[in-house]
Amino acid sequence: VVKEKNRMGECPVWEERENALVYVDINSQKVCRWSTVTSEVQSVSVDARVGSVGLRRCGGYVIALGTRFAFLDWDTQAVTTILELEQDKPNNRFNDGKVDPKGRFFAGTMAEETAPGVRARRQGALYTLYPDCSVVKQLDQLDISNGLDWSLDHRTFFHIDSLTYAVHAFSYDVHTGKIACPELVYRLEKEEQMPDGMCIDAEGKLWVACIDGSRVIRIDPETGKRIQTVMLPASRITSCCFGGKDYSEMYVTSACDGLDETALAKEPQAGEIFKITGLGVKGIPQNFYAA
Repeated sequence: VVKEKNRMGECPVWEERENALVYVDINSQKVCRWSTVTSEVQSVSVDARVGSVGLRRCGGYVIALGTRFAFLDWDTQAVTTILELEQDKPNNRFNDGKVDPKGRFFAGTMAEETAPGVRARRQGALYTLYPDCSVVKQLDQLDISNGLDWSLDHRTFFHIDSLTYAVHAFSYDVHTGKIACPELVYRLEKEEQMPDGMCIDAEGKLWVACIDGSRVIRIDPETGKRIQTVMLPASRITSCCFGGKDYSEMYVTSACDGLDETALAKEPQAGEIFKITGLGVKGIPQNFYAA
């Protein structure tokens, strides 16, 4: 549905009030918005790699870019820094993020590669930005903090640290936002490659994007079993979310960075955004950052 190629498309968020899909292109340092009404893509350039975006209740967006949290005013394109983190780790940047059921923004960090396939290990952390703009570190010693979401009863937090090749569940206190007691939910099969972004559907099942695996997979967190696979015409599938007027469509982002010329010739749709219909299951609306 979006032919405009993303170097590293990520973090799709359905914005009902705009009938639009908001997402980031990390490596192009852009926050983008695709209108389902006009089919146009608008974008705002920022001064660092931007890992994630969330909706704000008052309008505009909360973003995690470089190693800082910030607000983005879409109309003026102004970026206002909330807080700088990890200034002792110049090679780190924020990656995936999402707003929790009480309006807090969770986002995690990772070390950038210093050469292809080479990165410092266990440099990342997971943070929560509270509505009063305070920040709490929830996890540390992560490799690539990635896909995240909450169970429908708000008692469980799901998280992916990509280099574990697994999805983990944590107990989650909706009142405080604190997480604890990690447990393994699902370990990816070899052909599924590496887990990236993730979302939950209205039946409480998880959808995980498999980067280099050309697919999204549906997992039952109760049984730890994969129950569905949807293959896509690009290998570097990065994230997914539900959207459309009744949240029955799934939007899937992809990347073209990381593919050589031969691979790009075989994958003319690498970096595009796809829409999956007919899944027979709906998603749930996005949460809004409460400030």
